[in-house]
Amino acid sequence: MSFESCEKLVKAGDPDRFLSAQSAPPEARNALMAIYAVNLEIARAPWASPEPLVAQIRLQWWADEIGKIYHGKRVNSHEILPALREVIFDHTLPREVFENLIEARHADLDSTPIAGRAGFDSYIKNTSGSVMALASKVLGATPEHMPIINDFAYGAGVAAMLRAAPELQARRRSPLPENLSDVVTEAQNCIAKARRLRRHIPPALAPALLAGWRADATLNHARKHPEDIMRGGLEESPARKMATLRWRRLVGRW
Repeated sequence: MSFESCEKLVKAGDPDRFLSAQSAPPEARNALMAIYAVNLEIARAPWASPEPLVAQIRLQWWADEIGKIYHGKRVNSHEILPALREVIFDHTLPREVFENLIEARHADLDSTPIAGRAGFDSYIKNTSGSVMALASKVLGATPEHMPIINDFAYGAGVAAMLRAAPELQARRRSPLPENLSDVVTEAQNCIAKARRLRRHIPPALAPALLAGWRADATLNHARKHPEDIMRGGLEESPARKMATLRWRRLVGRW
């Protein structure tokens, strides 16, 4: 039942990752759903209350519950935690990646801009990057694969942040750094670098990297029309999104 709960949460709250995971075998898909579900719940925690202290307590609660898993305790305080526990131990997932993910989300509690380019890059790497790293690990990624995965995750994470920027601004957050054109260029370069080394990534890892299937369209649009970012103009049509995903699944080219 816990894995079913994960799938329902991800389908409703993170449809891009839900769709990308459908190319994974059933058991691997369950593991991906557990990772994506806990990421979704952690990402929502800073917005759980207009009171920063309440939201901070919620983030700490997730840190404590995941810590209990690593101390060998059974946790049933949330419907997805039994599934997460199983995935953590089946795939020997490192605790520090979850800790980095939770710590990075504390930035969402603050209405001031993320501190400079270094702060922005750290946020992307520890949020989107952590999720893609965990997803890749449950599909069998080794340390040798991680530099390539991390490059691709950075580009995909920047694209996701650009799409989310209007909503974040509406919530009185300032998510984007100065010199945004440099960030977009770096994101595209990271994706290109990862793809040049694609031959070193086993096909079994593709469902994890497919989570970035919209990155090209987003970054290309942002580079050509940066004025569209805060207008919410980076969204593709549903037909185009699905056509891109189907093509990437068919040819196995994340």
